[in-house]
Amino acid sequence: MSHGKIRAALDDAASKRILIIDGAMGTMIQRHKLDEAGYRGTRFRGYHADVQGNNDLLVLTQPALIQQIHEDYLAAGADLIETNTFNAQRISMSDYGMDELSFEINVEAAKLARKAVDKWNKKTPDKQRFVVGAIGPTNRTASISPDVNNPGYRNTSFDELREIYKEQTRGLIEGGSDLIMIETIFDTLNAKAAGYAVLETYEEMGVDLPLMISGTITDRSGRTLSGQTTEAFWYSMRHLKPWAIGLNCALGAEAMRPYLAELSRIADTWVSAYPNAGLPNAMGEYDETPHEMACLIGPWAADGLVNIVGGCCGSTPDHIQHVREHVEKHKPRQRPVIEQKMRLSGLEPFVAG
Repeated sequence: MSHGKIRAALDDAASKRILIIDGAMGTMIQRHKLDEAGYRGTRFRGYHADVQGNNDLLVLTQPALIQQIHEDYLAAGADLIETNTFNAQRISMSDYGMDELSFEINVEAAKLARKAVDKWNKKTPDKQRFVVGAIGPTNRTASISPDVNNPGYRNTSFDELREIYKEQTRGLIEGGSDLIMIETIFDTLNAKAAGYAVLETYEEMGVDLPLMISGTITDRSGRTLSGQTTEAFWYSMRHLKPWAIGLNCALGAEAMRPYLAELSRIADTWVSAYPNAGLPNAMGEYDETPHEMACLIGPWAADGLVNIVGGCCGSTPDHIQHVREHVEKHKPRQRPVIEQKMRLSGLEPFVAG
C-alpha cells in the first residue's frame, strides 16, 4: 500500500470507529520467564555481557515469540500493532554494549510486526490493521541534569538524539512500518529531536508516513517530567503536524482522564490514549483486571474523548479485548475546529487574545 493510501485508510478507519492499539509488550515477555540463555539465543550464546532484560534483542533471538505476541493482540482486536523497539536506539542499547545492532533490530522488529499484520489482513480483508514503528524516549533527558550538584550538566544533546533517532526511523521504515509513533514522552526536548529526526528521514527517503505523538503525565501534578502541562505540551508538538496526539503510561485510566479530556478539547487532530493497567502495587506489578480497565476507558468513548485507545504497562490481550468490547459501540471523537490564535508554550501555555 502506498504512503498516501496508508494515510487515507487510517483517516477513513478513524472517522468510522475508535481504533484499538495493542497493549504492553514487556508484560507479555515477562510471562515467558526467559533466563539469560533465552535472551541470548544461539547467536549471542558467547556474548561477553549479560543481556537478560534487553527485550528489544528478542526480535533477533526469539522472533517467533515476538510475532506470537503481536498475533495475540491482533486476535484480541487490535488495529495498530507496535514494533518491539521501545529501546532500540544506540543510547539505550549501549547499556548492553549492543549499540551497533540498533539499525538491524529496528528493521527486523518492523518485519515481524509486518508479517503478523499481513497475516491478519488476509484473514479479514474488510478490516485493515497497521504497523506502528515505535520510538521510545531513551533513558536520558536533554532538559534536566542527572546531577543534582551540577544543574547545567546534560548527559545527551539535541544533535545526539537526532542522529540516533534518524537511524532508528530508517530501520523502522525499511522494515515495513505504516506509521511512526514517538511515545512515552517525558521530556519535550527529546521529543522535538525525535520529531525533527523523523521528518528529516522522511524527506531523505522520499516518504510521508503518518506520525503519532504520545506524551506521559508523570503524576497527579498534571505535568510531564520536564514540567509542561498537557496544553503546553500540545503547543510544543503541533508544529510537527502529527496524525494523532495522545497520552500513555505513568497513570492508570482513572487518573489520566482529566488530562485526556483537556487534550481532546484543544487538539485539532486525532487523539489517542493508552494508560497503564492501574498504578503499580508495592511489588511493582499491575492489579487492574481487564474488566476494571475497560469500565474506566468505556466512558472516555461514551463522552467522545478518544479516537484511539489501548493499554500500556501491565496490559495484556485480555485487557485489549475487554477495552475493544466496551468502546466499539461508541462513535469516535469528532475533531474540533480550533480558532486561529497565537499559541505559545513554556512550562505553561500562553494564548494571545
